[in-house]
Amino acid sequence: MQDISLELSGLFISAFISSTIAPGGSEAVLAYMVATGHYQVEMIVIVATIGNTLGAITTWGLGVLAAKKYPASTLLSANKQKALEVVRKKGSWTLFFTWLPVIGDVLCFAGGWLKLPFLPACLIILLGKLGRYAAIAWMFM
Repeated sequence: MQDISLELSGLFISAFISSTIAPGGSEAVLAYMVATGHYQVEMIVIVATIGNTLGAITTWGLGVLAAKKYPASTLLSANKQKALEVVRKKGSWTLFFTWLPVIGDVLCFAGGWLKLPFLPACLIILLGKLGRYAAIAWMFM
């Protein structure tokens, strides 16, 4: 039982780090754990989803902090301000795509920077991350 707890903790940490601005590879860890068949797939998906969602919320918080000190109009180029405007117009639903590599972290950061409604954003982020991990788990079962 202790080995399982350590491995699930490792998955959680990997998923958390993968959803911050630090690089990570939680998909590979999840795929390996599913492929071994030693774990309940549902548990693996839940642990990875929670870790990845909390990492995204951390990135969101960094966006909130950055917005307090650096307004977008003074920091970003015109092209980047256009991209930020797209997120502003589309709103919280753009955060569904936070599971995408590279761009997902930027979306989380932008959501915090733009102060999109927190609770709906968290739920949308969670749905996107859950969908991604469920799809990966299904492919490796």
